[in-house]
Amino acid sequence: MVRRRFGALRTQLQRSGRIALLTGRNGARYAIVRVRRRFVGATRRDAMDQRFAARAADEFTAELGNMKGVMMKAGQLVSFIMESLPDEAQQSLSSLFADAPPMPVETARRVVIAELGDEPERLFLDWSPNPVAAASVGQVHRIVLRDGRRAALKVQYPGVGDAIGADLNNAQAMYSMLSMFALKGLDTRSLVDELRDRMGDELDYRIEARNQTEFADYYRDHPFITVPSVVEQWSTGKVIATEWVDGMAWKDFIATADEAARRRAGESIWRFAQHSVYFLGAFNGDPHPGNYRFQRDGSVTFLDFGLVKRWSPGEWQRLSPTLDAVIVQRDAEATMAAMVDVGFLVPDHGLSAEQVHAYVSSPYLPYLSDTFTFTRQFMKDTLTKMIDLKGPHAPVIEKLNMPASFVILDRVVWGVSALLGKLEVTAPWRAMLLEYQIGAAPATELGEADAEWRNRSR
Repeated sequence: MVRRRFGALRTQLQRSGRIALLTGRNGARYAIVRVRRRFVGATRRDAMDQRFAARAADEFTAELGNMKGVMMKAGQLVSFIMESLPDEAQQSLSSLFADAPPMPVETARRVVIAELGDEPERLFLDWSPNPVAAASVGQVHRIVLRDGRRAALKVQYPGVGDAIGADLNNAQAMYSMLSMFALKGLDTRSLVDELRDRMGDELDYRIEARNQTEFADYYRDHPFITVPSVVEQWSTGKVIATEWVDGMAWKDFIATADEAARRRAGESIWRFAQHSVYFLGAFNGDPHPGNYRFQRDGSVTFLDFGLVKRWSPGEWQRLSPTLDAVIVQRDAEATMAAMVDVGFLVPDHGLSAEQVHAYVSSPYLPYLSDTFTFTRQFMKDTLTKMIDLKGPHAPVIEKLNMPASFVILDRVVWGVSALLGKLEVTAPWRAMLLEYQIGAAPATELGEADAEWRNRSR
């Protein structure tokens, strides 16, 4: 036991040291960039910033991909949400979605043997020793079950939970470094707190299996939402088997999809989130590209249910009036009153209703007009506005609180919006959202299909 604890501590110190060195090196490099920026024009300053961001992203990608765990998850979040990073930096970090270095073949076999009681070659008709995907907590192997079904077996990295505490501190250091040249005023503490809260569930694949089974059963036979079933016989705390799904990864889909396919994919992802929030009462809180597989026509299969938020009794009823005031009523006074009721603001906050509404409604601009096109520029501008501690909305930001009920939902709002921005989807988003908020008539073909399935399933 003492030897194991010493080994875990040594691992933590090594991981901390690697990130501290990387952060310190890039921090010093950025300090030099800041000095040099004072003596050049705007065009040169932008070029210097982009070179710095790209180089830092390359270094962090190489380091985080090998470290797995929280640090790799942190890189995934940064690469996908932070639209103000230059394209080169985003492309470098985006490789963390699917191209992380795998663990050795024998290491993966040992985990399977420990969890399932025998060698994978004896348990299954076929076992692919090389993973088809590698992520932050585990990697996926293709298998063929004894009954001939193809399946995916996700195998957890051994010891991935040992350095969680140190990794979370490192994640905050990394976010702080990135905020120097990306989104000014980034609230690193809340991001790290979110990672801390979610990683415990993600380390126990039994929780993920229960989550995925719930969603697969609920959405069975849905016209455009597909969730693979769990193979319970081969699922434990550190391995999980699910139906195999063919399909393109995000980067391949977005590189080849036409406008119709992009729209179908974007609307499917959006409606999956809305339907789950409003009708199922539970939703996947991790909307990043690695959790989807795409067909050429834009059909989507939804993967990875390690983080699922469930509404407790009355929780959504307390929270939803704020969104109703912003989107349905479009009323500044009602918005401010609802925000006080749910805890976003204290009663004696001293702000005007117009100040509050102007800030709070910014992310919901797509739902305040008849038709809207999500773009990366919209996401960049909106994100920057929302966390600019020195901008015109600073008085609101200083007074605003984030109720615990809203943290995961807020992550979904931003994550899905970022996806739609990259897909550049145009749609009647307001009318679509009103379908779920007030039961309005379907605004699109997918809306009609969803409503018909919902009515048929009651």
